[in-house]
Amino acid sequence: MNEFVSLLNDILWSTPVIYILLGVGLVFSILTRFLQVRHIKEMVRLMFQGKSSEAGVSSFQAMSIALSGRVGTGNIAGVATAIFYGGPGAVFWMWAIAFIGASSAFVESTLAQIYKVKQDGQYRGGPAYFIEKGIGWKWFGMTFAIAALIAMAVLMPGVQSNSIAAGMQNAFSMPTWVTGVLIILLLGFIILGGVKRIASTAQIIVPFMALGYILFSVIIIAMNITALPEVIGLIFKSAFGLDSAFGGIIGMAISWGVKRGVFSNEAGQGTGAHAAAAAEVSHPAKQGLVQAFSVYIDTLLVCSATAFMILFTGAFNTQAEDGSYIVQNLADVEQGPGYTQAAVDTVMPGFGAGFVAIALFFFAFTTIMAYYYIAETNIAYLFRNRNSKTVMFVLKIIILLTAFFGAIRPAELAWALGDVGLGIMVWLNVIAIVILAKPALIALKDYERQKKAGLDPVFDPKKLGIKNAEFWETDYIHNADSKNKP
Repeated sequence: MNEFVSLLNDILWSTPVIYILLGVGLVFSILTRFLQVRHIKEMVRLMFQGKSSEAGVSSFQAMSIALSGRVGTGNIAGVATAIFYGGPGAVFWMWAIAFIGASSAFVESTLAQIYKVKQDGQYRGGPAYFIEKGIGWKWFGMTFAIAALIAMAVLMPGVQSNSIAAGMQNAFSMPTWVTGVLIILLLGFIILGGVKRIASTAQIIVPFMALGYILFSVIIIAMNITALPEVIGLIFKSAFGLDSAFGGIIGMAISWGVKRGVFSNEAGQGTGAHAAAAAEVSHPAKQGLVQAFSVYIDTLLVCSATAFMILFTGAFNTQAEDGSYIVQNLADVEQGPGYTQAAVDTVMPGFGAGFVAIALFFFAFTTIMAYYYIAETNIAYLFRNRNSKTVMFVLKIIILLTAFFGAIRPAELAWALGDVGLGIMVWLNVIAIVILAKPALIALKDYERQKKAGLDPVFDPKKLGIKNAEFWETDYIHNADSKNKP
């Protein structure tokens, strides 16, 4: 089993794939004239605008659902793993994939809004929908939906629950099975309430957990502020093979930085697009910009918080490709949450294990919650115009079981399966957004044109020559007309 999973990962995450991800993000950045820089102020403004409706959620709620998926164990355990295999330079490549990946997040999220549908009284959308409507390849859309369903319901929840269980066991000696039961009880209560309950939970937990974690890292950085130039220099030198100690693993720095960056921020993976489609907005580019900013929050803020805590305190090991150690500051600590726990303990002895365990619980639990929503959306796609209540119930049982078993199985297998699930989705989604980028770029230009004219942008696909955007051609216009009637 382990050998087969390892072989799949070698294929899905081969060196060419890593560079393709970087290349696609760079091309989108150029085509959008680096919107991730030009529109930062607009991203923040839009984040707090808009209201939920019976069919959709607000921009902030949609971003919170997306951040639930983005901000997870990858922000703590993933960063530590990247440093273990790729050295401090991997942090730079996590930043790089976040910066250029923000444009990929914009494209996929804008496409999700353009081609969303109103189904069973809710907005639904994502790669499966825009592949079918935008490209016209229903078979490809179904392939993505099945792949996403397997990844979100079976392969990836275990990564999150495993990290929660490991953290609780290390901090509080809680048996992993007890943590597993606690996870499924809480998760069951939330997912039974549907997207509204998921959105309401996410908008409360996500800002609280992210801000609290970042604030704590700032305290640690402030207490070690004299080391700032040295740490920044180490990251940049190691990223380009200029550091004498880490120069020999530059390839690993790029590979693990990109892999763990994508695992964490999900730019180009297609997951954030599902939540983006649920937002109630007047123009697809609005939610595209909001989702682009969520990539920054995930990697440039939360992942950086973990990286700085680890590097400022020297609480890490780095392994060479031959299995020897380049750095071994933590002799008996396995790569993962233990690095962050050790980092916190250097400043506040005895506090690290508990702090990281609680942070991991919030980060990873909300990610499993987002995984369920994504899986549910793809079930809705596959079972359109058919009674899917039984299938939705089965989905709930499956994701609860996989979350439980993930909590009690070995960490190495959990992460390997998670990487397989992520890799399959990335491959399919990147192909789709490269083929279908044009409507998203047209929508961006239209949005910028209307903003320049002093208008609150409203989307009209017919005027822009975008076909098969039925929601905007019928439902949205009808709803707008109804609101304007006296």
